Amino acid sequence: MSIKEDNLNKNWKKDFPIQKQEATQVSRREFAKFLTLVSGGLMVGSGLIAAKTHFFPKEEVEGEHLVCHKNDIPLGGTRSFVIEGSTIPYILIHLKNGTFRAYEQKCTHLSCSVFYSPESEKIECPCHHGFFNADTGEVLAGPPPRPLPRLEVVEKENGELFVRKIMNGEL
Repeated sequence: MSIKEDNLNKNWKKDFPIQKQEATQVSRREFAKFLTLVSGGLMVGSGLIAAKTHFFPKEEVEGEHLVCHKNDIPLGGTRSFVIEGSTIPYILIHLKNGTFRAYEQKCTHLSCSVFYSPESEKIECPCHHGFFNADTGEVLAGPPPRPLPRLEVVEKENGELFVRKIMNGEL
């Protein structure tokens, strides 16, 4: 063995001072037990989440809810809001064409918070670069599997903006 190789071996032993006898070995059987335990835990967790979703569906929006006055949101601006009695965040968008749209502010991919970009006129999810059409809520690009859930925006004569659930067949 050369002097250089001998020095490398000595330096390695200084960095990792564990003797072979002290190293614990994991048998195949122990490893298989561990994998079975982890897989079972993941299966039970997934089952609990599915049961929660089935037995406790998210709150439905009922009736009309005041968000703000139309002059409170400039053209291309947004306002985040939560409907009373709910925990779901929504976003109200004043599009450049003058119309208003309201969507859930959670991406349909992994529930990251989305935001409206007036420059691109798209709703963006910064987590995995998902893009939604700001006028329809439809997916334009990225991993989101479904369009954003939408609420109907109702403008009253006095300029107040209300939101309500979209009935089947509307819009």
